Amino acid sequence: MLDFIYYPISAVLWFWHKAFGFVLGPDSGLSWALAIIFLVVTIRGLLVRPTIKQLRSSRKMQEMQPRMQEIRKKYAKDQQTQAMEMRKLQKEMGVNPLASCLPMLVQIPIFIGLFHVLRSFNRTGTGTGQLGMSIEETRNTSNYFFGVDEVQSFLDARLFGTPLSAFITMEKDSYRAFDPNGNVDFAQWNIVIVVLPLMLIASVLMHFNARMSMDRQKKRQAAQPKKKNATAQEDMMQNQMMMMQKLMLWVLPVFMFAGGFLWQVGLAVYMCANTSWMFVQQLLVFRKMDREEEEEKAAKIEAKRSTAPKPGAKPKKPKKDDGK
Repeated sequence: MLDFIYYPISAVLWFWHKAFGFVLGPDSGLSWALAIIFLVVTIRGLLVRPTIKQLRSSRKMQEMQPRMQEIRKKYAKDQQTQAMEMRKLQKEMGVNPLASCLPMLVQIPIFIGLFHVLRSFNRTGTGTGQLGMSIEETRNTSNYFFGVDEVQSFLDARLFGTPLSAFITMEKDSYRAFDPNGNVDFAQWNIVIVVLPLMLIASVLMHFNARMSMDRQKKRQAAQPKKKNATAQEDMMQNQMMMMQKLMLWVLPVFMFAGGFLWQVGLAVYMCANTSWMFVQQLLVFRKMDREEEEEKAAKIEAKRSTAPKPGAKPKKPKKDDGK
């Protein structure tokens, strides 16, 4: 059904496994883990420019707020004209609200696709999305871009003694598929001590990513002139924004950590690598944007200074056109 997502994700994963397997050995758990990490590098590398555009668009949207509030107040009883004026303002400022959502929207199908591809290495389970195959069947069935040999390599590989497609709540009977002889060389606690630290790191980084954005937004809001009399609509929007901030700051990280009980070891590696990339990228981009803003402010001050009249000189008045 979603093969157009599963095949590209498995192809990128296959490529990086071949690259790292050549150096570390194809059956090494580390080579498989690095393949997952470099899947993040590949995807996030392609999204660097859209992400920077998203952050700059968010900055412009914040700068537009006073003018947007004026439009809402002016056309409060005419929603159609209000929408038209909003679109004009967005076009004037070069803001595309839909484009700013692209980096976040792209991550959703990738997450779903990787979850499915990793789980499909072991199809012995009988739960949701599982096929109830025998050990022999699952070890001799290809998985999208991966051939039978690579499926067996993935099942036999270990990261800190734990299979990469194992997850905390998986059925105990499915453990046997991770060994060619059906022997179990790990327990549930092995999965726990690998997955939970990774998910804790990912959750904490998600929290600090949100906090970094909020702190920057508050700093920018504090620099803007405050309105004395806010409308009911503006108060409602402010309350909604505060709720969204609390959601990003606390609720989503908690949900991410809780999701660790359902996610495979490989997916936990992906989430940890993904949030780490986001944290470093956001830190660097915000510093770059702050320098750009300071340079813009300095340029504006210099422009005003160069056009201002000299001390003691009378300002020049424009000559009137007398028609001659």
